[in-house]
Amino acid sequence: MDITLDHMERYVPQINPATYTVLTTLFLTIEAFFMAWFIVYGLTANKFSRVLLKELLLSLVASIFLGCGTLFLFLWVGIYV
Repeated sequence: MDITLDHMERYVPQINPATYTVLTTLFLTIEAFFMAWFIVYGLTANKFSRVLLKELLLSLVASIFLGCGTLFLFLWVGIYV
């Protein structure tokens, strides 16, 4: 089975590599906002007014955006994961 370059299709990524910069900045900015909110909530609420579900949701959203922002940061600098 002989495959030449003429028969292969060019790979086109689903996300344009030119947008890695914007996506990295956007996701890490959103993550910083939720992380700051989580820290302020943890420091200002006393032990009677804290809600575990709110803390878990804030940390979950922050970690998702941190993961996405880190992924696009790696792609932006050329570390293809």
